[in-house]
Amino acid sequence: MNTATTELTPDQRTHLGERLQAGCAALGIGPTAAQHQQLIDYLQLLLRWNRAYNLTAVRDPDEMVVRHLLDSLAIHPFLFGDTLLDIGTGAGLPGIPLAIMEPRRRFWLLDSNGKKVRFVRQAVLELGLTNVEPVQARSDDYRPGHGFKTIVSRAVTAADVLLATERCLLEQPGRMLLMRGRHPEEAPLPATHATGDSHVHVLRVPFLDEPRHLVEIRND
Repeated sequence: MNTATTELTPDQRTHLGERLQAGCAALGIGPTAAQHQQLIDYLQLLLRWNRAYNLTAVRDPDEMVVRHLLDSLAIHPFLFGDTLLDIGTGAGLPGIPLAIMEPRRRFWLLDSNGKKVRFVRQAVLELGLTNVEPVQARSDDYRPGHGFKTIVSRAVTAADVLLATERCLLEQPGRMLLMRGRHPEEAPLPATHATGDSHVHVLRVPFLDEPRHLVEIRND
């Protein structure tokens, strides 16, 4: 696919839409027509901003569908409760794709990088996501005054995310979801923070021939 421009042509949008639809079907996810449009619109925004702000190393739209949209949506079955915190969201991943699919849940997207949070705010505005609250703060300084039923992260170190349990950010019952490439036996969690009932799930991301795992820590 030609990536010289940041604006998708109608043929490119059709191609990416078909790739997204096939991937969602493989994951057992059925976005509505409006949600499907929002996911592609989000990808378009990411392409546009990425050229100037270097939000992600992934440049090819085909790869963005796989490594950003489908990779994020692969954890959809594991969401718990109606309040979710995405720690180290970066350009809104996995928070924005999940928020598009779950309009009745509330999402807080946390990152310390100003340019990335500005992008997330703009994406939330343009996509009309009334269930998303972008937050610029360091994770260890964040004190929202309430907890969350699910805390998720795919970019922050396990030690930093697990410290959230010590600050009472994870409610009880609650779920902590740590997205990882390698199996945790190859990249183990810090033993001093590995509290709760832990489960490792193998994730199958469509069109991606790389390992993906989800560490689910249940605080029941």
